[in-house]
Amino acid sequence: MTRADPHGEVIVDRLSLADEIVGGGEEAATADAAEYALWLGDDALVLAQCLGWWISRGPELEEDMALANIALDLLGHARSLLSHAGTADGRTEDDLAYWRDEREFRCAQLAELPNGDYAHTLVRQLAFAVFQVELYDRLQESSDATLAAIAAKAAKEVAYHREHSTEWFRRLALGTDDSRRRLLTALEHVWPYVGDLFRDEPLLDRLEGVAVRPSTLRAPFDQAMGALAAETGIELPDPDLARGGGRHGIHTEHLGLLLAELQVLARAHPGATW
Repeated sequence: MTRADPHGEVIVDRLSLADEIVGGGEEAATADAAEYALWLGDDALVLAQCLGWWISRGPELEEDMALANIALDLLGHARSLLSHAGTADGRTEDDLAYWRDEREFRCAQLAELPNGDYAHTLVRQLAFAVFQVELYDRLQESSDATLAAIAAKAAKEVAYHREHSTEWFRRLALGTDDSRRRLLTALEHVWPYVGDLFRDEPLLDRLEGVAVRPSTLRAPFDQAMGALAAETGIELPDPDLARGGGRHGIHTEHLGLLLAELQVLARAHPGATW
């Protein structure tokens, strides 16, 4: 599917990622690989839902468009990953997105944090983008062919997400006194949840060669963020204070409200098509 932007350029619809990768007969995922795909797919789905809120509310028109495109990228990743997860037990991407309850979701708690002001959204997105760049670079070597294909597609897109959020981090850090204050406040609120991204769970012991151990991504993440912090004179808070638990269905109070909005139409009109 394609559409034309106001300048006449053709933009490939991010949602086609799922159709390209999982549209035809890939091998069914094992139960463990499906659970891992849920981790990554739920991260992407919940982040996409959060970013969609900014459409028509961004600080400038260009940011409305940028965040909308990032949200569509993430939604495409979510569709592919949830579709692959569903091959383990016959569920569809819609079943997994709309008909699971809060405790069945496996997103990291960082993904479900409120948007807050633009600085809060930016810090949350930066952390995920830097993490996902390293993740998808490594996941392309997965012995699960579908996960490797999803990662190869996603890697190109999250590289832009990182570039976009890095530039905005610089603008806020080196802008006005107010923008720097807002950035520091956002870091205090958001950064404690970052450490949860890098916790190794027992599931990974059964996925050698399939999954990427999050702990192995910590060093390059810290290197990238440390360089950005040094460049802008920002001191990063301790990233390991939140208890975490999202991979086990333990979530903050914010996820239930987000899912209520995400799922309301599907649940009000089950089986509807348009």
